Amino acid sequence: MQKIPSGPGETQGHPDGPRSYLRTMSKKKPTRVGLSWGDPHGIGSECILKAFADERLFEDLLPVVYGHAETLRQQAAQFDVRIDIRDVEDAADAKPGALYCVDIAPALLEPDWGQPHPSAGEFARLSLEAAVKDLASTKVDVLVTAPINKDTIQSGQFKFPGHTEYLADKAGVDDVLMILASDSLRVGVVTGHVALKDVASTLSKERIVKYGTLLHESLGRDFGVATPRIAVLGLNPHAGDNGLIGEEEKTIILPAVRAMQEAGMKVSGPFGADGFFGSGDYRHFDGVLAMYHDQGLVPFKSLSFGQGVNFTAGLPIVRTSPDHGTAFDIAGKGEAEGHSLRAACWMAADIRNHRREHREMTADPLKVSPPKGRDRDRF
Repeated sequence: MQKIPSGPGETQGHPDGPRSYLRTMSKKKPTRVGLSWGDPHGIGSECILKAFADERLFEDLLPVVYGHAETLRQQAAQFDVRIDIRDVEDAADAKPGALYCVDIAPALLEPDWGQPHPSAGEFARLSLEAAVKDLASTKVDVLVTAPINKDTIQSGQFKFPGHTEYLADKAGVDDVLMILASDSLRVGVVTGHVALKDVASTLSKERIVKYGTLLHESLGRDFGVATPRIAVLGLNPHAGDNGLIGEEEKTIILPAVRAMQEAGMKVSGPFGADGFFGSGDYRHFDGVLAMYHDQGLVPFKSLSFGQGVNFTAGLPIVRTSPDHGTAFDIAGKGEAEGHSLRAACWMAADIRNHRREHREMTADPLKVSPPKGRDRDRF
């Protein structure tokens, strides 16, 4: 088993939870947050309302929801949320101090709570497309996506497994990495949404190096970690036990770890996942690279559920989302919480600020800079 580095990495996130994102933003202009509604039969709108029920958020965030303003007002009353909701035709006209909504539907929504339906999927698609359009035209600065139903959103206009693949296609980017992040843990997944039976055959030294490098770059650019420390997990139980329970660690994963080390990255592993998380060793690292979806997301959600954020690294824009799905089982019952969506908004603004700082620190001083205030995080 790999030796654990002595001591934590250069940063371990924000010590006081999601609210600490507020303190990193100083007194600059509020970040304009574009929020897609998600599936209207799920908990997305309730999470948005409860996330912004705390008026202090408006000091640093200017939220614009894409959906239907009067429906949002009626749902605020239904869920007993007191919040100032204002109509706006053009997101560029939104002013600080309220929750704005751009109507993408001509009439009130009447959600069939908890029920999947193609019409709900179509509404979710239209909301997402409207938010992305405004992001591309700089009317909003970052994108936060509420949960969709990946089945009902499928149509002739949307043929993607989810938000990540849709946005990668829009940006013309081949390689993106799903990172689940909280204040104490950041996990990237090498194989993403791949069936478990196909994971081993999907892994390769090159793939691990590619996504390990993406994680390393994102920790520096997006999270402000000066010298990231990354832990790489094994594939098999006990990281293969030196080949007794599988050869992938010896033939694929360890060579990938060595290649990243030779490239100057502080990478350790492979580690057996159960002992790594169970012992708390993850606290010594700034990022963890898991081999498959549940290997990384089960411990992450066990440790951070409700406070975690899904971030898509590798995109030219900043996109985050809460760490949960549509939660049809509690939709419309007033039981949903806004913590994770609130954290997603904070993190999106924080990442945008880190990117600006990173550009300034790494810029060529002899190169002419773009006009002040122009954001390069665009499609």
